Amino acid sequence: MTDLENKAARQAAVIYTGISLGAVLLFLALTFLTGKTYTVVARVGGAVWVFILTLVVTMPIVIPKVKNKLMA
Repeated sequence: MTDLENKAARQAAVIYTGISLGAVLLFLALTFLTGKTYTVVARVGGAVWVFILTLVVTMPIVIPKVKNKLMA
């Protein structure tokens, strides 16, 4: 891989990881704001699940967009 491809990969990783962490924070905020009592295991398990799913969904969307933007 060239330096430009490495830069695109790193930048894409930062973006989709940030999106996933934002989704986790939103999930955790919603679990506290609903007023229901959730166990710590439910909150942590849900947060991990949201992080993984969001990561899987955003990776194939973000990588080509960043790569096209930097390579153009």
